[in-house]
Amino acid sequence: MIEEKIRQWCAATTVEEAGERVVVVPDRDVAEVCRRLHDDAEEPMDFMRDLVAADGDGRLSVFYQLESTRTGGRVTLRTDTDGREDPFLPSVCRIWKTAEIKEREAYDFFGIRFTGHPDMRRLYLREDWAGYPLRKDYDMDSNPLNMENEENADVTEEYDLRADGTIERRENVVFRPDDFIVNIGPQHPSTHGVLRMRTSLDGEMVKKIDPILGYIHRGIEKMNESLTYPQTLALTDRLDYLSAHQSRHALCMCIEQAAGIEVSERAQYIRTIMDELQRIDSHLLFYSCLAMDMGALTPFFYGFREREMILDIFEDTTGGRLIQNYNVIGGVQADLHPDFVRKTKEFIVHLRSIIHEYHDIFTKSVIARTRLKGVGLLSREDAISLGCTGGTGRASGWANDVRKHHPYAMYGKVDFKEITYTHGDAFDRYMVRMDEIMESCRIIEQLIDNVPEGEFRVKTKPILKLPEGVFTASVEASRGEFGVFLISRGDKTPYRLHYRSTGLPLVHAMDTVCRGGKIADLIAIGGTMDFVIPDIDR
Repeated sequence: MIEEKIRQWCAATTVEEAGERVVVVPDRDVAEVCRRLHDDAEEPMDFMRDLVAADGDGRLSVFYQLESTRTGGRVTLRTDTDGREDPFLPSVCRIWKTAEIKEREAYDFFGIRFTGHPDMRRLYLREDWAGYPLRKDYDMDSNPLNMENEENADVTEEYDLRADGTIERRENVVFRPDDFIVNIGPQHPSTHGVLRMRTSLDGEMVKKIDPILGYIHRGIEKMNESLTYPQTLALTDRLDYLSAHQSRHALCMCIEQAAGIEVSERAQYIRTIMDELQRIDSHLLFYSCLAMDMGALTPFFYGFREREMILDIFEDTTGGRLIQNYNVIGGVQADLHPDFVRKTKEFIVHLRSIIHEYHDIFTKSVIARTRLKGVGLLSREDAISLGCTGGTGRASGWANDVRKHHPYAMYGKVDFKEITYTHGDAFDRYMVRMDEIMESCRIIEQLIDNVPEGEFRVKTKPILKLPEGVFTASVEASRGEFGVFLISRGDKTPYRLHYRSTGLPLVHAMDTVCRGGKIADLIAIGGTMDFVIPDIDR
């Protein structure tokens, strides 16, 4: 139905390879097609899940992964640039706000400029970086180590497409000379990693936030292109380390679907239980760090007390605590430890008996409630447009849980409540995650005594070659939708392997939710957004 509409609007074609159906739209029509899809009366594609650039066959391409929050329907578009030299495409950032930061990523790594985009600066790399490192013809020796301090640009470029087809370039101002700018980070405990937010202040009020990323960028997506599929798994653990099980689960699912590998029911049960333990682990650390960011030290130790029990359970079975390499293609690395079921059930009983202490000491505190309630408001419409999935979006009334709306593993067979709140403030973002701890306990309780017998891992070839095509998978990670976008050319290594960062939209949203608030609010808001920096930088 969606594809038929697109073909009525323009000369679109559908690529029908293995995996994802991709609708190819001419570059001159892509912005108008996107606008019509967004505004469609029956199935509005109001959520841009991701925007992914790729290099291939003498052209550069951009894929748009779109979803309707009304129906759950999805579509993937592709448009191609006209050649590789000085490529331009029309921006869609006035349709979906999240496209603003994701088009900057496409420019940073592939050199694609977007007409109508207000800020065509690098996103992760230095402003003086030479070349575009995710292009296939990139010279790896073109950027020797540069120890000079980087000067951040206060002026950016915008490009407009004239009626005669030529490009007009003009300058836009990021910060004016009379703006008072302070740096929050990168060495700051409340940025939860090496993130820098250039913050313009009027007294103690926030006027604008410009996030500076890339301090821990490791080129993971580039590294994937030279690794076999089993080797790529190791790098997912180094993204969001509090979603290590879930991130690896998504990549394994994508590869298994592409290769036609059927995973045993036992492995599916184990993966689901591990994902939920990981979610509790993450939310406990969220509670601990938010409380500490706001000056409450005792709750910090409460969260670590129970989190340590989860890490002990993980270590028995997986051998790891922070870094988890348990999921593998075809199942899991090893069977459950003999004490796993007992310890997990004991932990849930303990957590249920102790969770009131968390609320007694922090949730009910007049200081915490005053600093969180009515602070950092994010509307449902902005949450969707900015792509703020997970607990951040659900606190604004947007039901976006991948486990509910696109079930995978055992999530379609368990009963749990999707936690949503309506105010969209820092307090609701906090409460969503605290309530989700209890829902994760419910999910585990339904599975833990019913793990079926069978093999925990099916045999797979040490070297996999996937069929040609585009393959995708997504899971509900601890901070929202974590997606895998894979382009295969039939080789033993991926042609392009991209990860949808759960945290990139959250950092991008900081400017929206902090403007007009106090600089002290920025710290509390950042804590409730719950971003993890290695996941953003990749």
